[in-house]
Amino acid sequence: MIRGLKICGVSDPKTLNFILNHPHPPKFIGFICNYEKSRRFVRYEILKELINVDKKKVNFTSVLVNPTDEILEKIKLLDFDYYQLYDVSPERTQKIKLKYKVKIITAITISNKDDVIKYKDYLNVSDIILFDSKGYHKSESFDHNLLNDVAKKINKMIAGNIQIDDIPSFINKEYMIDLSGALEDENGNKDINKINKLLNLSSKI
Repeated sequence: MIRGLKICGVSDPKTLNFILNHPHPPKFIGFICNYEKSRRFVRYEILKELINVDKKKVNFTSVLVNPTDEILEKIKLLDFDYYQLYDVSPERTQKIKLKYKVKIITAITISNKDDVIKYKDYLNVSDIILFDSKGYHKSESFDHNLLNDVAKKINKMIAGNIQIDDIPSFINKEYMIDLSGALEDENGNKDINKINKLLNLSSKI
């Protein structure tokens, strides 16, 4: 079975409310907090209003690419359960975790086998290891077979242009699954129908 779903790149109240009130909500919802190149980026003033809702049992995740002290100080009072960190050293990750008392998803971007083993440097400072593509906001793919040797006991999540119909192929791999681009329309907006399909599918597997 898959160990949970994360819907990433939510940026508007309509989509957020639909997900939170769905009969089968995901385990995580991700918000792009400082990566302005992404069309899913949410500016701070909008972000603090957007996530000021009843989360129910969903974990809100702040997605941060090499965050500055300034952005970390701005978001510290927002109701995030996890910080998902890209391009942050193990030492700085630990400092962020201790200072802000938040759970950490460390994102390792993958293009080859050498990239995969970097996760070992983060095991002691991360609650979840996310294996993603090098594309960041571009929803690019990578060869998921590169992860075959990652220890099963690790609390791990996988991303990288995963499509809704790919979900059943991960049933026996004990991953949490992170989707974003697969849930968008041709204009890059979150598609409620696709999200509904995903959440209903996840309830059956």
